[in-house]
Amino acid sequence: MTLFTEYDMNSTILAGPVLRRASCERLVFWLASRAPVTFRLLLPDGVPQEFTGERQQQQLQVGDHCFIQLLDIRLETPLPTDTLVAYDLQWRQSEQDVWHGIAEWAPELCYAGESLPQLVIRSRLDEVLHGSCRKPHHAAPDGLVAADSWLQQCHAQALKRPAVLMLSGDQIYADDVAGPMLTAIHQLIEELGLYPETLDGALVADSAELFASPLNYYRRSELLPSIKGNQTLQRRFFEGARKPIFTTSSADNHLITLAEVLAMYLLVWSPEPWRGLSDAQPELSPERQQQYLTERHRLAVFVEGLPAVRRLLAHLPTLMIFDDHDVTDDWNLTAAWEASAYGHPFSRRIIGNALVGYLLCQGWGNDPDAFKGEPMALLQAWSEQPAQEQQDRLIDHLLTFDRWHYHLPTSPKLLVLDTRTRRWRAESNFSHPSGLMDWEALTELQGELLNHEAVVIVSPTPVFGVKLIEVIQKIFTWFGKPLLVDAENWMAHKGTANVILNIFRHARTPANYVILSGDVHYSFMYDIKLRHRGGEPHIWQITSSGIKNEFPARLLNILDRLNRWLYSPRSPLNWFTRRRRLEITPHPPTGASRGERLLNRSGIGYVRFNDAGEPILVRQITSEGTVDFVADRAADPEVALSREER
Repeated sequence: MTLFTEYDMNSTILAGPVLRRASCERLVFWLASRAPVTFRLLLPDGVPQEFTGERQQQQLQVGDHCFIQLLDIRLETPLPTDTLVAYDLQWRQSEQDVWHGIAEWAPELCYAGESLPQLVIRSRLDEVLHGSCRKPHHAAPDGLVAADSWLQQCHAQALKRPAVLMLSGDQIYADDVAGPMLTAIHQLIEELGLYPETLDGALVADSAELFASPLNYYRRSELLPSIKGNQTLQRRFFEGARKPIFTTSSADNHLITLAEVLAMYLLVWSPEPWRGLSDAQPELSPERQQQYLTERHRLAVFVEGLPAVRRLLAHLPTLMIFDDHDVTDDWNLTAAWEASAYGHPFSRRIIGNALVGYLLCQGWGNDPDAFKGEPMALLQAWSEQPAQEQQDRLIDHLLTFDRWHYHLPTSPKLLVLDTRTRRWRAESNFSHPSGLMDWEALTELQGELLNHEAVVIVSPTPVFGVKLIEVIQKIFTWFGKPLLVDAENWMAHKGTANVILNIFRHARTPANYVILSGDVHYSFMYDIKLRHRGGEPHIWQITSSGIKNEFPARLLNILDRLNRWLYSPRSPLNWFTRRRRLEITPHPPTGASRGERLLNRSGIGYVRFNDAGEPILVRQITSEGTVDFVADRAADPEVALSREER
């Protein structure tokens, strides 16, 4: 099975359009192209909307033949809500050139019987698709392909369209890259002329020397230098990448340069960059050769699904937020990790490059207004002169940037949290896990919640997780090894845990909370109420993970069963938790064995809300069909029997 197909030299658009924000007055699209191009938008009124003044086309060159485009369109005539709106993004390279419409350059973006992609602006946030953790070379099917198949069945019915597709973390795995993916990345870098860079503090002087190094494939962790105390930076920086208890992730092909990060984004969102790449592979040991072939087979299946993924992203407003694998495993997990990682120029550059890639390919489209001013000025300076000094200035700024979070003024309000860069550090012991949000960030969150009847919160990591797994993480923390088990959860830091629980108890915060999460590689639903408060606030923890990743099945079954035994309603262990004042009821997936609460199947989550912002249907859409989480406790005696009180 081949990964690559013949390249059409007329294929100027590399990736996109990805519909990012959509409201009646404003549309935001993300694209990538091989050449500088001009766009115009055609809507059903037939009047071409070109990009001048408030209709901005921002174009950043990231290589000799690669340009990142963000189209930020303020509409003169507001679009209707709950209505199918066909659109055509046309481009040309010069004023003498003809305009090329979607029917010419990307007809596969259209569903059967249609000539253009269609968007819908929902009047309420009443249906949402959400998920996280999409690792290209995992054996599990791609949940975004399943989402596209599902959308095909309802795309012509405006009121059945999800208001948003929320990708809640690990859209790429910068720290866990297959050998064939790295081969494709390097070929694409050469083809597009993505910018090279120097590498201070590394055993290789620059990106060219890195790519030519015998350590370039499956041995990259050996490139990291030593630091004081005779403890290698490799061990401290990548320590959390080897977790024999929960995963088998590896940092051996960790992305290093910005060009590698940008190439990977193009390769995971579009089939176009794969066209014309060769089947050449590096020289490897027999053991690595077998691993390479296995990964290659899985990647071939992944690439086959990319046309469907590209079509899905062109039809649904898509929002994103980072988690650790978008940058590196255990990113900012402890203060000690931060001191090691940011204290050396090479590891600082690796993290910074991933963050620049996130800004260009994810964060920019989430909230374009947040990056006006200094971030865009520094990006532009690097784009025009991609030298080390400009790159370092950009990275230094982004490492202190504090506006990655954002919200949508929908009904109910949607709040997307940054749980990675504003950590509450454990000052008494820098090796203990940091809180996922610090005091200032949590105070701002509470302000956003005041005087709303209902709210949907996107937290990459579940606020209310599986108790036994959190206890295992705590035990490893006691032994000074939090990085081995990703010991980061909302309850791991006393300050963060107390503040978030107090926010839920506040009299002026919403009556109904829905928390959408991912990260953990399994899916579940909890129904949460405060004891002795008459049922308010009512909280639902809904987790969908992963899009293309799964937990080791046998281990998850054991942990699920032990969790039910150890934390049954009458267990005294419940009184040793910070959630003892909460009543937490799990909703099992349909078809589960007696008492099972966790679903270990890749796919995409679907939630439907009523007018009060309460979830009335929670579903996992998979390649094998749909699985619902039982929402009516009274209708299912097994749920009442398995109720968990903490």
